[in-house]
Amino acid sequence: MTRCEFAFDDGAYVLGALAPADRAAYERHLAGCFECREAVAEIAVLPGLLGRLDPTDLVEFLPPPPEIDRVPDLLAVARKRRRRERSASRLRYALTALVAAGFAVVVGFGGATVLRPAPGPTPTPTVQAIRMVSMAPVSAKTPAVHAEIGLTGKKWGTEITMHCGYDATAGYGKAYTFRLVAYGPDDATEQIASWLAGPGDDVRLTGATRFTDAELVRLELIRADGTTVLDYEVR
Repeated sequence: MTRCEFAFDDGAYVLGALAPADRAAYERHLAGCFECREAVAEIAVLPGLLGRLDPTDLVEFLPPPPEIDRVPDLLAVARKRRRRERSASRLRYALTALVAAGFAVVVGFGGATVLRPAPGPTPTPTVQAIRMVSMAPVSAKTPAVHAEIGLTGKKWGTEITMHCGYDATAGYGKAYTFRLVAYGPDDATEQIASWLAGPGDDVRLTGATRFTDAELVRLELIRADGTTVLDYEVR
């Protein structure tokens, strides 16, 4: 099976690292490539998570600096190893792992398990079901898009779980970029995630906002052209 020539561009696209011409070519490719759209949807929340990272929280995950003045032979070994690890695929997965680790530190998930494993068997956590509510269509003229939202209050804000589907309807075959935006007090806004999807696609994602239960006013699903497709009034 031939690998897609754009297979490793999803991370650079989501993080805004592609040149304008390359980004335009990649978006044209996404309109006809289901696998690449799925890859973009899986990491669509990275920009929002990266914006929350505090560099000081990541210091303990970085390797210690090499002893430059003591053992010169170690420098040669380190250079050879660094050259071998500069492939595009390894860089992509290293970035994803770093973001996941940093997010766990920021929001307080898994920190004790990662840094100080408790001896003996680990008890199985109790999984609580998230109550999902439907977002309401803003206009009947927009493409058939439906979504459900689940909100989980945290000390630092609100965790948002989303399931979004795009109906394959006659006469509608274009893929659009969508954004999930949270509104807080005084019309303050925060983008939760963005992704590209077309008819027949199904997207599931988890994101976060700094707005707490008491601050979060509503959520909107907005198309790239600025059209609000769905919304949900929290209070």
